[in-house]
Amino acid sequence: MNELELIRLWQKSRQQIIIAQLAPTFLLITTAGLVEQVRSAGVYTTWAVLGILLASGILGALAEFTAAHEAQAIARDIAALKTKSSISSTILKQSIWMHVVKYLTPAIFVGIFIALFVALTA
Repeated sequence: MNELELIRLWQKSRQQIIIAQLAPTFLLITTAGLVEQVRSAGVYTTWAVLGILLASGILGALAEFTAAHEAQAIARDIAALKTKSSISSTILKQSIWMHVVKYLTPAIFVGIFIALFVALTA
């Protein structure tokens, strides 16, 4: 692959990461704002909401992890190029941050999920 194709793939991976964060983030924010209403709707609703949050979080984390892993592979391919543009050099410097997407972001989701779990079931 040439440099331009690799840059486009990098951009596609970044876009996938952003899109994968939208649904879980929206659901977490909405649930946090509706804790009392969800609890008052009953135990089945509470467990349904927790299931939705968990499923969305798992799928979102998996999509983010995969896209970040692919982005790191793209960065390795860019590093192997003999000549690099300024944008390629920037991508190489930024690629280390994909570890945040792969590991820290899912850990934060787990923490928020646990907090909402306690809030909804306590």
